[in-house]
Amino acid sequence: MATKTSVLAQVEEYVSSSLKKELPEHFLYHDLAHTQEVVKAVKLIAKGEGLNDEDLETLAIAAWFHDLGHIRDCDCHERKSAEIAQTFLEKKDFSKERIAQVEGCIMATMMPQRPLNLMQSILCDADLYHLSTDQFEPRSNLLRKEWEEIKEEEFKDSSWRKINVDFLGGHTYFTEYARKNFETGKQKNLLKLKEQISKGKKIRNAELKKKVASLEKKLEKAAAKENKPTRGIETMFRTTSKNHLDLSAMADNKANIMISINSIILSIIISVLIRKLEEYPHFIIPTLIMTVVCLVTIVLSILATRPNISKGKFTQSDIMNKRTNLLFFGNFHQMSLEEYEWGMNELMNDSNYLYGSLIKDIYYLGAVLGKKYKRLRVAYTVFMFGFVIAVLSFIVAEVFFKNQYMY
Repeated sequence: MATKTSVLAQVEEYVSSSLKKELPEHFLYHDLAHTQEVVKAVKLIAKGEGLNDEDLETLAIAAWFHDLGHIRDCDCHERKSAEIAQTFLEKKDFSKERIAQVEGCIMATMMPQRPLNLMQSILCDADLYHLSTDQFEPRSNLLRKEWEEIKEEEFKDSSWRKINVDFLGGHTYFTEYARKNFETGKQKNLLKLKEQISKGKKIRNAELKKKVASLEKKLEKAAAKENKPTRGIETMFRTTSKNHLDLSAMADNKANIMISINSIILSIIISVLIRKLEEYPHFIIPTLIMTVVCLVTIVLSILATRPNISKGKFTQSDIMNKRTNLLFFGNFHQMSLEEYEWGMNELMNDSNYLYGSLIKDIYYLGAVLGKKYKRLRVAYTVFMFGFVIAVLSFIVAEVFFKNQYMY
């Protein structure tokens, strides 16, 4: 049976050789340097936790194998790493119990990490040891490039920092040694990221203000060349939009009046009149007419005020082809701030697109108002004629049918 030292040496030689020869080029973070760093961190934490020599060797073997599954370029590299480790160690006559320990430690590093014992906790903490070091930023940049290659998408600086802030903010070291010695360094890196995000926002806001000022100057110059009264156009858009919003508020108030009045009438019918129908059966039909009129009026009034929200997303193609209106919240409420800022910058850099969006905004406000007032007109008409008919039916029932129900 091979000695412990020779097995660990053979594992180191096998893993190092495999990573150098077989690891795909786009794995810039999960490379041999990362594996060697994790092995060193494992020894450091294990010593601090007082692990015995046999467990330390088992843990070191798991550290060497934990990312080897990437040579197969598979989604679940931890499972592939465990399989490779099992096959290799069985050939070295390793005990089944220790092989199971190696596999358990490797699988515990799968995100989100869920270690079940001290050995697994040590490997999990060692795998993210770089979060607490001054190498965090360069290692993070390597991971960013790796993800961009794998996912075939580009991460902006702001979005990548946000991802890292969320990860570091939600991460907790599992071992007592790591919490005492690594947590402070991790918090420093987290604070640095937050400062970078805050600084980036200030820079973006300043750039946005400059672009707005520049756009305003361009619009004024363009208007002067074309003899377009810029201020007059802006006043027209502002006044028209305000009038549309005022009309929308009036429509909502009118609908609320209809809903309130008919709700009161229905309450009176239900609480008072229906109880008296046994005594006054000739009022059954008038009561039904009044109830139907009130219900129809309420439904139409609710339909007039019911909001309609669109999907709230747009694509770069929509912006480049001027197919979406960013001045209406329903077109962007599910987009990220970075995407919306980009879209607004494109909008402000194109005066035709900007004026076109303002025109569309006013048009669609008018279209919504048309639907509101059409339904309100129907509601008021139903209530007006229905209420008159219902009242007349009560009078007819009282005058002509009352005696038919008298005993």
